[in-house]
Amino acid sequence: MSTWLDGRIEIVTADITTLHVDVIVNAANPSLLGGGGVDGAIHRAAGPQLLEECRTLGGARPGEVKMTKGYRLPAKAVAHAVGPIWRGGNHGEAETLASCYRRALELAEAAGYRTIAFPSISTGAYGYPIEQAARVAQATVKAYLLENDSPLRVTFCCYSPGDTRVYEQVAGEILGAS
Repeated sequence: MSTWLDGRIEIVTADITTLHVDVIVNAANPSLLGGGGVDGAIHRAAGPQLLEECRTLGGARPGEVKMTKGYRLPAKAVAHAVGPIWRGGNHGEAETLASCYRRALELAEAAGYRTIAFPSISTGAYGYPIEQAARVAQATVKAYLLENDSPLRVTFCCYSPGDTRVYEQVAGEILGAS
């Protein structure tokens, strides 16, 4: 585990469904009804009530985030963020990805939550290059925390040690020394 920005941001290698935080972020598809990767793992771990609640939300567009209860997860809530599909980087992907992080932070803070964990949104099936995604994620989170004097504590949860190394390398540049 590495910590940054006065202990307000950490990077861990873990299964996001096991984290004891207030909110976990789901790298969701537009239907919000489950899928593969992180999305499928969160739906399986949360149980069928999550799918039932997601059916009432009417889906979401890329860059949007919708919040549900956490059900059987250790987290109290799930923020379902629909990231962009990578199309070369010249189709607004960075702005859409940044919106996912910003909106999840806004919703978590508005609901009174204090801790939130993010997966690496859009870097799986959606093909976003991980180093570029990590830069957008960390710069967006840092800006949000500083500009809003936010008390939120943020965890970037990487699934593999290789992804963690990328996030830590980028953090050295974006977030400063640990």
